[in-house]
Amino acid sequence: MCGIAGILNLSNRPVVNLQHSLATLNRLQKHRGPDGEGLWGHEKEHVGLAHVRLSIIDLETGQQPMHSSSKNTITYNGEIYNFEELKKEIGESHFSTNSDTEVILKAYERWGVDCISKFRGMFAFALWDESKSRLFCARDRFGIKPFYYTIVDGTFYCASEIKALLPFVKEIDTDKDSLNDYLTFQFTLGEKTLFKGIKQLEPGHLLTIEDSQISVKKYWEVYYNLDFSHTEEYFIEQIRELMGDSIRLHLRSDVPVGAYVSGGRDSSIVAALASQIESSEFQAFTGKFSFGEGYDESEYARDLSQQYSFNLHELDIKSTDFVSSIHKIIYHLDQPVAGPGSFPQYQISQLASEHRKVVLGGQGGDEIFGGYARYLIAYFEQCIKGAIEGSLNNGNFVVTYESIISNLESLKQYKPMLKQFWSKGLFETIDRRYFDLINRAPTLKDEVNWNAIGQSSTCDEFSRIFLGDNVGHESYFDLMTHFDFKTLLPALLQVEDRMSMAHGLESRVPFLDHKLIELAATIPADIKFKNGELKRLLVRTFDSILPNSITQRKDKMGFPVPLNEWMQGELKDFVCGIFETGRDRGREFFNTDVILENLSREGKFSRKIWGLLSLEVWMQEFHDKSSEYKKQLTQERLT
Repeated sequence: MCGIAGILNLSNRPVVNLQHSLATLNRLQKHRGPDGEGLWGHEKEHVGLAHVRLSIIDLETGQQPMHSSSKNTITYNGEIYNFEELKKEIGESHFSTNSDTEVILKAYERWGVDCISKFRGMFAFALWDESKSRLFCARDRFGIKPFYYTIVDGTFYCASEIKALLPFVKEIDTDKDSLNDYLTFQFTLGEKTLFKGIKQLEPGHLLTIEDSQISVKKYWEVYYNLDFSHTEEYFIEQIRELMGDSIRLHLRSDVPVGAYVSGGRDSSIVAALASQIESSEFQAFTGKFSFGEGYDESEYARDLSQQYSFNLHELDIKSTDFVSSIHKIIYHLDQPVAGPGSFPQYQISQLASEHRKVVLGGQGGDEIFGGYARYLIAYFEQCIKGAIEGSLNNGNFVVTYESIISNLESLKQYKPMLKQFWSKGLFETIDRRYFDLINRAPTLKDEVNWNAIGQSSTCDEFSRIFLGDNVGHESYFDLMTHFDFKTLLPALLQVEDRMSMAHGLESRVPFLDHKLIELAATIPADIKFKNGELKRLLVRTFDSILPNSITQRKDKMGFPVPLNEWMQGELKDFVCGIFETGRDRGREFFNTDVILENLSREGKFSRKIWGLLSLEVWMQEFHDKSSEYKKQLTQERLT
């Protein structure tokens, strides 16, 4: 796990102060690679690559940027878990290291850009092909590893984190279309970022620059080609086999591996399977808030650790931790994204980094197997609509409204969401209703200066993704999970990557193996979502290996943070102070007085305060400090 960066003049002219610029990129990402760093500049000085390293595999000879005998050079971040198998396929005599980095170089020499289809793992890299004078960049299928880029005055800059690019842009400005995305979903869509002029390479995409031309191409897609020829038992056996294989691959490391354990089903499955292989060396990490019922799930993590006899490290997270870390969290995130879970993730990653360099997590299970309560909410409404209209047998409904009733108990804590959702738009089309279900913008109202932000393509882009050609429109369940897989999951993976890398920790996500994903996409919804049971196949496949306390609970809510309760008491002055700073600096897009007036009116699990607070801290950390990023480049030149 590392930080990568690169510079290429699109006209093949020398880049002024190339080495100094590369060193600046490295320095702003140093936290990603505390074990070493490297720079490479072409003799013509028109292209260069940079790297900071966290040593996980081939500790002695895996330094980067790495060069091949054909004078190709790569900077790479991630893990190719099947690198040993690829070495054998290519021929082990061709290798001088035991590094997966060299495997990418040799695979490229063997298969060209098509080598990307051979890799199982998480990765982002930039590879300079000397013979073709071509820069080849790629990002893994799911967006586990980040890749950002910008073009300034005819020069291409790329890096693992946005902050590394900021010294090179002409000004730090907000992209209004992306801001509209964020206010709607708390993440951005497509290649956009909140920074104007800075893009992300989307998951499953590659980028090439050759003859001054930039080309971005999708190399992988998940297709929902449903398999009606196999039974439920067949799919269960396939999931069990593929998940076991993925766990074994994700445990490949030259350093000990641990795991996050939240007390939920997904992380518990990963930890249970991994601990059986790692045995006595396995350690896990969990956190809790000592703030009354609903904020301490550590008992479930403890039950799992006792069943599998592994060491569990527990962290009691306090409001004072929020005060000391919120600015660091937003700085490391680069841009606000998703909910307040990044706060406990940051704290637990810090704890884990004191004991391990690599941890496994359960990210992806909800999006793959259907674990979010909103699927049940949206589907229940459509079932009622179908029953009224007499269209329950038209192929769209894998669940009847009668069978779904027994599972509605899991919606007990979502009554505020239900009231808002059903207050208008009842029985509209499923795409419109799912947009309404996840749209957070209506709760903001006067807190945001919508006229300053202007019109947005957010709704149109939502529909394009939701109704994608790769997913059949006959299944409401597949449409919903597909959208979250394409949008919410990369946002959560941004949190996973940044919060771990902030502490020089590598986080791996075994659910996100493309062979498992491709299988799951073929499973008919009437198997995955039978009777409205969330994560039904995952339950049937793995509940036998988990403690009863975990399998029988119905109150799992992710990792709830008592931010709104803290806001009413011990953190009120602190949070008000952050917003008052924004008011004093005259924020263009926000009505800070209205925000301050409404702070005490939010419900227990409302994410409005978090969303607005994150944006204000983001403005302070990046926009208000724009001159400091310019100085980064100047200072490096002076030294």
